[in-house]
Amino acid sequence: MARLRLESPLDVRLMDRGLSVGEALAAFNAAQGGAGAIVSMLGKVRPDDDVKALELTHYEPLTLPGIQVLADTARNRFSLTGAVVWHRIGVMVPGEAIVLVATAALHRRDAFAAADYLMDHLKSAAWLWKRERRADGWHWIEPRSQDHADLARWK
Repeated sequence: MARLRLESPLDVRLMDRGLSVGEALAAFNAAQGGAGAIVSMLGKVRPDDDVKALELTHYEPLTLPGIQVLADTARNRFSLTGAVVWHRIGVMVPGEAIVLVATAALHRRDAFAAADYLMDHLKSAAWLWKRERRADGWHWIEPRSQDHADLARWK
């Protein structure tokens, strides 16, 4: 089996198929030998509200470049030695991974804060549109007021 290779210290990807969390984190850990802390967050499709599927669409010319700028901003703001930001697009079912964020820094607080910062921005200010399929059809999902409040604390 071929080993997963990270594209750079800031590895940002949009994926239309499943992602291997274990392989990604093992590769990230191996590439971050100088880090004192690595923090990861895996977002999954929740089965609540009778959700049968989640679909994420995006505007291709802006999505990946926008997430790359976000990752670079996090690297500079929190003195990261590296980050992984992998986001799924397409249709997913409950239990499937949507997003993997991992951050590496010399100190744990920077790694935790950077992961939180990245997730707050991806949840509320990203270039992705989300809709859920329930028994009665498809429904668009808008960020909740709590998502906006989470994002506002970084201003």
